[in-house]
Amino acid sequence: MPRLFGYLARRVLQAVPIVLGIAVFNFFLLHLAPGDAADVLAGEAGGASEEYLAQMKAKFGLDQPLYVQLGRYLANVASFDLGFSFRHNMAVTELIAGRLPATLLLMVMAVALAFVVGIVLGVTAARHVRKPIDSIVSIVALLAYATPIFWIGLMMILLFSVNLGWLPSGGMQTIGADLQGAAYVWDIAQHLVLPTLTLALFYLALYTRLMRASMLEVYGQDFVTTARAKGLDERRVAYRHVFRNAVLPMVTMLGLQVGSLLGGSVLVETVFGWPGLGRLAFEAVFQRDHNLLLGILLISSLLVVGVNVLVDLVYAKLDPRIELR
Repeated sequence: MPRLFGYLARRVLQAVPIVLGIAVFNFFLLHLAPGDAADVLAGEAGGASEEYLAQMKAKFGLDQPLYVQLGRYLANVASFDLGFSFRHNMAVTELIAGRLPATLLLMVMAVALAFVVGIVLGVTAARHVRKPIDSIVSIVALLAYATPIFWIGLMMILLFSVNLGWLPSGGMQTIGADLQGAAYVWDIAQHLVLPTLTLALFYLALYTRLMRASMLEVYGQDFVTTARAKGLDERRVAYRHVFRNAVLPMVTMLGLQVGSLLGGSVLVETVFGWPGLGRLAFEAVFQRDHNLLLGILLISSLLVVGVNVLVDLVYAKLDPRIELR
């Protein structure tokens, strides 16, 4: 236990400069884009005088030099203050806290589905290599990998919502329905099905192909030949010797893809109207709400760093040869 706490403390210290560098990079990157919140608000109002525009910029602090804005932003972050969204007229922390659970729910369900089903399909294909079932799994995985996420989402809505009427087409819950308890959970679960399937399909294809390749690679190792020479049946060889070693690259890939998963959630949440961080970030880009967008990017980077630490812990648990240092 002391070793675990020491490892976590070191990883936290290592994460501080990384997150700081990401925050600074995001700040300059957003300010390279033309326009700001004052310009957007003036445009929506049908135009504004130079005096009014100057007043708006002064109100938002956009008239200050860039280094002053950066210093103020970093000082706010150090005090756990992500600023104020003038577009939504509320604190960024409050906005993110209201949307984060929906995104986490969608991500966890999509990752769990993609990871588990990807492992099952990958193991099945590897155990029946060069047979019809291997070809079918490979073709399906290739199609899922090559198909754009937004197109899959639209087809899901067209099939299961419009044509069949089985599932709701968007949102997180039925509007106007005052549901509670089990009925409330069931309503959210129904709304969650299509976004989860859409987001999971792409990553399911990756995990399937990776698991198949990893299984075939481990099958060629000497210890597998030894296990077979001892007379162990193929099922025991596959699940007791090959699987445990083949799943390690899957865990590594899971940690690496958290960032891209957040990016994919932007498309999925936009298509299905899912009230999460991805949709909020998409709106913030067009509204030039820099404070909100910076807050979302910072929270996203913290999630990626946290998940990668968790993956390291799982990796050490699966592989006894790895020590936490």
